[in-house]
Amino acid sequence: MKLVIAATGASGTIYLQRLIEQIDCAAHEIHLVMSAHAKQVAKQELGTLKIPKAIAQHSERDLDVPFVSGSARFDAMLIVPCSMATLGRIASGSSERRKLILVPRETPWNLIHARNVVTLLEAGAVVMPAIPSFYSRPNSVAAVVDTVVWRILDQIGLPNPSAYRWGKDMAKSARKH
Repeated sequence: MKLVIAATGASGTIYLQRLIEQIDCAAHEIHLVMSAHAKQVAKQELGTLKIPKAIAQHSERDLDVPFVSGSARFDAMLIVPCSMATLGRIASGSSERRKLILVPRETPWNLIHARNVVTLLEAGAVVMPAIPSFYSRPNSVAAVVDTVVWRILDQIGLPNPSAYRWGKDMAKSARKH
């Protein structure tokens, strides 16, 4: 699978970190683009973002990247985290018809945010607000974050075998607690 992963300046760099940790970079071609603000937020939130060497990193200003053209064959683009400013710019623009997954973390939304989300949904994008679930009874911040990351991976067809599954894992979770 060929993926483009982007990050914008919204809080939530931990979602990006956990996502890139859970994708097998040896089995998939991964390209990463981070805005200047995303890099600032990553430094503030994590200190150092640990990016596997197998991930190709690109400047946000570089137009000579393998995925810039509609003729380039990529399976999906994920924007994790996605600021509402980026979400709005995408909603008002146009691009090639590819799988696009946006993971906004900002709250509260205003009416403009909601309308931009509707525009993107109507265009075929997947909008997955970074809203964790708690029925797996996560016991750490990473475990809470993973509840969102697992759903992102499901959307691109790379499910994590460790992912908690409703029904299948409910009895096991109830016994633990």
